[in-house]
Amino acid sequence: MQLGGIHHVSAITASGAKNHDFFTRVLGMRLVKKTVNQDSTSMYHLFYADAVGTPGTDMTYFEIPMAGRTYPGVSSISSTGFRVKSEEALAFWAGRFGELGVAHEEVRERYGRKTLAFTDHEGSRLMLIADDGSGVPYGIPWKKSDIPEEFAIVGLGPVKLTVRHPERTETVLTEVLNFRKAGTYPSDVPGMPDYIVYETGEGGAGAEVHLETRPDLPPERPGRGSVHHVAFRVPTFEDYDRWLAHLERAGFQTSGKVDRYYFRSIYFREPNGILFELATDEPGFDSDEPMDALGETLALPPFLEPRRREIEASLSPLELD
Repeated sequence: MQLGGIHHVSAITASGAKNHDFFTRVLGMRLVKKTVNQDSTSMYHLFYADAVGTPGTDMTYFEIPMAGRTYPGVSSISSTGFRVKSEEALAFWAGRFGELGVAHEEVRERYGRKTLAFTDHEGSRLMLIADDGSGVPYGIPWKKSDIPEEFAIVGLGPVKLTVRHPERTETVLTEVLNFRKAGTYPSDVPGMPDYIVYETGEGGAGAEVHLETRPDLPPERPGRGSVHHVAFRVPTFEDYDRWLAHLERAGFQTSGKVDRYYFRSIYFREPNGILFELATDEPGFDSDEPMDALGETLALPPFLEPRRREIEASLSPLELD
């Protein structure tokens, strides 16, 4: 069995409105679903993706208004990548970030690719990667933004996991999830071990996990801007059933089958405490809204629809311009 790459990354924001402004106005992504956390329905869940909500292009945020600051450390998903099509795109983004006051580093090479690391207003650790399109195909740029199509974000890139004991996570990636070790590159921190790169499926930036070893750090204390979990792509419902049986045979305590309506999920923690999700590509975000109206109203899956009035009353107003 092979996973298809990264499905989505879910993080925490203290302000849905400011988060929406950053991802739609600054980054030019499309809000493809405005819904709620199905496990805590008084909390918004916002999904940003490409023009059609393609699996593998999707960054999501839970709104927790009282979320405190994040104290970075181990047992964390410490960076989320976004793919662009060229090094020229990185030059465009560096200029845009400068004009808009977005904190960013200089363009630099990582694992043979040019990259541009940046943070949003809450400290979300993000990175643009100039990707040649090999492996996981590009998503479809959202044209209703002021980002030139040739420079648009076209998918999620590598996620970085920061751990104290890499061998434990490596075992899960390679022996359980069937990732392949693809290479290494130097750490950003002098004296620390090299990053190790693992890939799955067709490979490429959209199917990579970069493992960082940091024995010098305490465990992360998550807050606004921190990542809650990373999901990997399961191509079909049949594969989904097989993955659950596989994880249970391997001795993992899982969530069991969880129907998120837009996809089906399985959750489990690897030995360093990072939450992994396996999520199906099917059925997609247009299951309950027409494609040209994605994200425009509060969407609730059918099993929550009878509680709409109660749920809407528990939510704070969220004005998305």
